[in-house]
Amino acid sequence: MNWDDTRIFLALCREQTLRSAARALGVDQATVGRRLASLEHALGATLFLRTSRGYSLTAAGEVAMAAALNMESSAAELQRQILGMDDRMSGVVRVTTTDSFAIDFVIPAIARLHQVQPGIEVQLQASTQMLNLSKREADIAVRTLKPENPDLIVRRVARWSSAIFASADYVQARGVPEPGTAFAGHDLVLYQPYLDSGKEVTLGAEPITHGRIAMTCTSGLLVRRALANSLGVGEIPLPLGEADGLVRLWPARECPPYDIWLVTHKDVRHTARVRAVIDAIAAAFDAVSSLAP
Repeated sequence: MNWDDTRIFLALCREQTLRSAARALGVDQATVGRRLASLEHALGATLFLRTSRGYSLTAAGEVAMAAALNMESSAAELQRQILGMDDRMSGVVRVTTTDSFAIDFVIPAIARLHQVQPGIEVQLQASTQMLNLSKREADIAVRTLKPENPDLIVRRVARWSSAIFASADYVQARGVPEPGTAFAGHDLVLYQPYLDSGKEVTLGAEPITHGRIAMTCTSGLLVRRALANSLGVGEIPLPLGEADGLVRLWPARECPPYDIWLVTHKDVRHTARVRAVIDAIAAAFDAVSSLAP
């Protein structure tokens, strides 16, 4: 199997339509169709059934997919090992994190690094999606969930308290929620994935049963902006709430700690430019460590 054909084959396995596979690979739809036809001709087998819902693997396609995944894994391992030998302070480093961390920590860190290492090009993706470091979808991740993969090097760069916050205007207009009232008479701003998790929803260990949801948000940054615009009461990490100039409510009540993990693959951690970016990001979080409990 040709590796270029294999990449297109795997994209079609994952995306299930020519258009989506082409978009994922950054090529045109005709190229995907042509390369698939070439691969099927070379293997002498039909790999997909064309259905109204998209492309579905045949039995031969499932065998081909297993081999293709092995090729993908080997290619990624080769790239990581070669990258791990690179001692140049130039080239691309791909970083993935949330929008909040990108704005408050990663971008300022890279701006400082750029002053001394202008040859390093950082490709920053702000997303809640967990990119796969083993497949080299990113070189560095800053996450709030600790990965379990033994091939990943994990470093905790912060442990923060969370707290209940609202804007000064909100507090002036609506007052402070009384503990034990389940937010009766107050509007709430909630993180949508938390609602979708199926867990009991609380803010600062207080049930929200008597509160009114004013807005749900799909990212932490959107929660922060909603609170700053006086939409309601919400729970966010303590350093971020204070940085936004919000009012901390219930100062004596503790929320669960908020851990932040800096993650890279063991094969690339000694690459000079990756190491430089890791150190810069870690220093940015260390700068607020005095706010941690």
